[in-house]
Amino acid sequence: MRIGIEAQRIFRKNKHGMDYVVLQEIKELQRMDTNNEYFVFVKPGEDRCVESSSNVHVIELSCPSYPLWEQWALPRAAKQYHVDILHCTSNTAPIWCDIPLVLTLHDIIFLEPRDKQNKSLYQNMGWLYRRLVVPRILGKCKRIITVSNFEMKNIVAKLHIPRERMAMIYNGYNEWFKPKEDVSGVYKKYIGNNGYFFFLGNTDPKKNTERTLVAYSKYLKKSSKKRQLLMADLDANYLNDIITRNNIENIRTQIVMPGYIVNSDLPYIYNNAFAFLYTSLRESFGIPLLEGMACGTPVITSNTSSMPEIGGADAILIAPENSDEIADMMLRLETDEAFYQKQKEIGLERAKLFSWQRTAEQLLELYQSIK
Repeated sequence: MRIGIEAQRIFRKNKHGMDYVVLQEIKELQRMDTNNEYFVFVKPGEDRCVESSSNVHVIELSCPSYPLWEQWALPRAAKQYHVDILHCTSNTAPIWCDIPLVLTLHDIIFLEPRDKQNKSLYQNMGWLYRRLVVPRILGKCKRIITVSNFEMKNIVAKLHIPRERMAMIYNGYNEWFKPKEDVSGVYKKYIGNNGYFFFLGNTDPKKNTERTLVAYSKYLKKSSKKRQLLMADLDANYLNDIITRNNIENIRTQIVMPGYIVNSDLPYIYNNAFAFLYTSLRESFGIPLLEGMACGTPVITSNTSSMPEIGGADAILIAPENSDEIADMMLRLETDEAFYQKQKEIGLERAKLFSWQRTAEQLLELYQSIK
């Protein structure tokens, strides 16, 4: 088969969730499959994280915007290279394309009520684009992949897609997320002392940043250790608004915000953290949850959406809307050594159930099933 894979954003320097998923899928397919021919369509960028090989061809397509790249440049290139199927990996696909489509629909958050407090132009434009495109492409897709049973049930129920057209393929995590000694002190590039709480917060309301910071304020008032909080990817003005609105000035000197943390440094960040806060309101999968567990770092996560499915029944599952519950669990980890050690063991065992190799094997099987 000649298989096209849309991977528009994998060459950008600051990658995020969906970028890492398709990047790891491509690398695993490149390693394991020598029978099929792959055409990976990307937008030019500075991080050339995949190189062409004998049967994997990286095709760079220049176009000024995401919609134009996907709706115009991508289908033209796929037709030019005579691909048999085109796998679009990031929720959307070309509306006008006569090549059989496979779509990875990570979630349908764009159909759910929109938080009016979200001022991010980038996130709001993405939300609108998905609302316009997705309904127009679903009927054209040979198969629709999603990443958890929670999300598959959600998609089938809300979009009325026949179950036989759906496929559930779990994500994995990179093998370098594991317990390791930070002999070079990599974490010190971001924070002075280890034993901190780590939180991947941003301005997307679903990440539950505000309630998590309120919980951290409550933790500080009761803790004798008063551990710092390392927060990646958060805007200082956004933080200031939260502090003012909630009257939690006590957190200001305890928070460290280094900006974007490169993926190769994250294993050291997890390993040197006391615990990882993954208190999102909604996730279709949640790769950071696995990364933290695989490093042997206790994770406080939510009892909503896919997180109980991925974290397992023995994970620390809290109600994310309840800041008291988050704070109480932070304090329990700090004061109950037996509980803390048990959570390290639970995470390490749970992470063994997931891998990018298993993801790619299931993806290849799906490709081969399409006639």
